[in-house]
Amino acid sequence: MPMTSPNPPSFDALPNPRGAAVREAESALADAQRAFEAHMTISGPFLRAAQALRQAGWLSAQRFVDALLLASPFATGDFEARFGAALSGFQAALARRNLRELTCSPTLFAHYQALNARVAQHTNGFIVAYDDFALAGRPMPAATMRSLPAASLVPVRARYESALLTVLRGTDGMADALDELDVCMAELGGPDPYDVWRLAAGCARALRATGRATTGDAEAKRFYARCNLVLADQMRGLTLAPRSFVRAALALLWRDYALFGAAAEDAEQVELVNDYGLTVAWHVAGTQASEALWEADAAAAEQAATGDASVVRELGVLSVNAYAYEDFLQTADASMVALASRDGGSGGAAEAGPAAATQACVAAYRVGAAAWALGLGHVAMLADALGLAWRRRAHALESGATGPGPVCTAIDQAAETLRAMLLRVAAGVAPPDSTLALSALTQAIERA
Repeated sequence: MPMTSPNPPSFDALPNPRGAAVREAESALADAQRAFEAHMTISGPFLRAAQALRQAGWLSAQRFVDALLLASPFATGDFEARFGAALSGFQAALARRNLRELTCSPTLFAHYQALNARVAQHTNGFIVAYDDFALAGRPMPAATMRSLPAASLVPVRARYESALLTVLRGTDGMADALDELDVCMAELGGPDPYDVWRLAAGCARALRATGRATTGDAEAKRFYARCNLVLADQMRGLTLAPRSFVRAALALLWRDYALFGAAAEDAEQVELVNDYGLTVAWHVAGTQASEALWEADAAAAEQAATGDASVVRELGVLSVNAYAYEDFLQTADASMVALASRDGGSGGAAEAGPAAATQACVAAYRVGAAAWALGLGHVAMLADALGLAWRRRAHALESGATGPGPVCTAIDQAAETLRAMLLRVAAGVAPPDSTLALSALTQAIERA
């Protein structure tokens, strides 16, 4: 199944009727809309909305509101209509309850980019990248480049640059040039799961699957050009890929799977994004249209069964569908049992073997995916990071690494924090901010 529909909607993904709402943020943004239309001060409503979204753990959404706040003094003249479109667009997206869309929507990012560009005209200047928005707050493991003799790299780079020139010009022979770039990436890649050319090849497949690589898309051209710079670094003997490239490539790879879900044939790509701490939802139907129909039928069936599909539970600033909440608790309970029953038991991460580490990774990712669907931002971020740490641990053990290392201590601490957060959710209490635990785990992952 293609990741994108041929005629994409004005927004990027399906609404999520069972997802959580941040009513306080929605109310504050409605106040901001009215104040904007009346040409009144709007900073107060934006501050309220940003605070509510921060409490919910909706980091990209909070960043968007921060951008609205910073740009609001300039919402006059030629920029007034652009600002109004960004505000109304974000309000519409927030009402769709789809946390993944709020995180990685290209539509929202285009607004976010325009807001920041306007602010940059009155500051020292800064540029925002898509990955700054989509991967906000996420740990990023290092990607490696294997050492190869210059004699073998020189001809590969010559072939790569020749094919790249065709792609950048958009001339005849584009398909053959893209095939050649794929071959070069395959030749450069090594056995390390975190070899940067494995990530680059996955991103290239995603760009070709969506048609962006063959239509002269600026992002695709930029990606292939940056790959050439990474190859130049490898020729100079560097063994770690630039962090900025890793983040940019991963964001492009993940984007369409996060927005539109994955099908069985995407398993290899999903495995790759999992290696970098990201999860996706799996399709429940064959096409986006049939999936929308399935969601509508499910909502109708739920309403018929309960007589009231709008029953909600309040978890701090989050208003969650009561039935989706119960489903999440079942998933979380089973996953936490799996985390607790891994090999090594009470000995913690240091005593777990490769199979147990893989089991723990799958369990953590299951919690993360369910939390993303429900809208529990803090839980989702910490669970995904914990899954990444376990996945890194599993790869290290499979490669023969020994010794607990700082990652194991961070894993144990994060697991306890996640368990405490889930107990609070089960008790009907808002989970606490996961920033401290996430920060400690992020440092351990990125320094490993």
